[in-house]
Amino acid sequence: MFKVSRSEAENRAIKKYEKEKIDRFLIRIPKGEKERIAEHAKAQGESTNAFIYRAVNEAIERDKQK
Repeated sequence: MFKVSRSEAENRAIKKYEKEKIDRFLIRIPKGEKERIAEHAKAQGESTNAFIYRAVNEAIERDKQK
């Protein structure tokens, strides 16, 4: 994987967007689970973030139906 260089203006724009639109959520998981989760997400054609977000939303909807 190669890294794309960004201009200072692009970095500022990204930082501003993330500050306004993105919340961060740190999770702690047992050793080895990170790789397992990432591999599963990739097999589903998703990023790890997208997979975790989808899984959480599905669990919330399932819990609402109880």
